Amino acid sequence: MKEVFAEVITIGDEILYGQIVDTNSQWISAELDKIGIRTARQTSVGDSRQAIFSALQAAEALAQVIIITGGLGPTKDDITKHTLAEYFGSELVFDPTVLENIERLFKPRGREVTETNRQQAYVLAGCKVLQNSIGTAPGMWLERNGKVFISLPGVPHEMKKLMSEQVLPALQTHFQTPHVIHYFIKTINIPESTLSDLIQQWELALPAHLKLAYLPRPGQVRLRLTGIGADKEALQAEMNQQVEQLLSIIGKYVYGYGEEEIETKVGALLLQQGKTIAVAESCTGGYIAHQFTQHAGASRYFLGGIVAYSNQVKIAQLGVSAETLAQYGAVSEPVARQMAENVRLRYEASIGISTTGIAGPDGGTPEKPVGTVWIAYADGNQTIAKKLTLTQERMLNIMLTTNALLDLVRQQLCS
Repeated sequence: MKEVFAEVITIGDEILYGQIVDTNSQWISAELDKIGIRTARQTSVGDSRQAIFSALQAAEALAQVIIITGGLGPTKDDITKHTLAEYFGSELVFDPTVLENIERLFKPRGREVTETNRQQAYVLAGCKVLQNSIGTAPGMWLERNGKVFISLPGVPHEMKKLMSEQVLPALQTHFQTPHVIHYFIKTINIPESTLSDLIQQWELALPAHLKLAYLPRPGQVRLRLTGIGADKEALQAEMNQQVEQLLSIIGKYVYGYGEEEIETKVGALLLQQGKTIAVAESCTGGYIAHQFTQHAGASRYFLGGIVAYSNQVKIAQLGVSAETLAQYGAVSEPVARQMAENVRLRYEASIGISTTGIAGPDGGTPEKPVGTVWIAYADGNQTIAKKLTLTQERMLNIMLTTNALLDLVRQQLCS
């Protein structure tokens, strides 16, 4: 069973000017992946006959499926149909069924079909027309030399409806594609290079039809294991076995799978154990509270928090000792410990956590440079404080601090 590759071509000057974001390519590629068609390339070109023509030539040399979005409107800058006609050595012919569809759409709105609207009823001779039930620009399906060309409107909701209802089912019938399975393993607080070194031998031993990709983001690395095969159940079983081997090597760094995030993992553990949490934040400025509360149902385990940015608030709201602040400074282990312990008591939570540090880009000193952060965890039985030495980038430091603290909570809940 041969792999089938696709190229997605988006057309429009507005994309190249940065006036709109091309969401079509991402969505189409994700949907193709679900039916076993792999996107080999995504290309964006302007409203230029030569640019479109060249993109089609390059795509036909690379892929079996070429999907084009945009440039099908009724105005003079929409030249996709004319360029396709030239590319295929064909002509545009009037299709009365497309006009009937336009009239059906216009009638309830009391709109008249103008001559400009009628131009959208012209399609390439010999194409399979994909009627657009919610817009005036039809899609077109063309075939040549074993390749399939699909032209779709660029309006996202129109494109998605045509893809979902007509294009994807037709592609599944047209091609016998292998199954493609992705398995995401989420790791935290281990650098990508260190992770790669740890699993090098396991990765080198993977069979050719299983491939690993590293997808890093601040404080985390997602591992994507992709399998391709004809027998879906056998492929899934093989991938499960490989993941078990992987976990035996890096299990302590793995917090979740698939779409799971570190804050939802911590939330699930708190729920399972019937525990609650409260936060005291200084340098993270409420970011940790946001991570929890962006998810529905967080009120079952997240009680609340205090953003104690100034020393006055640390003293008045969290009961941090003025003497401790004077002796050690706000960015210190004793202050982080008191913040975590006292926010837990104030909210009557099972767990209190805290952050205090110098996020940057200024405010550092030789003794406490930018990126110096203390985090703390308190549960009534123990208090744990850790010093982090981070970067010069403010937002990156906030995210890294959040990841480190949430992972500390996860480790304690799992111990």
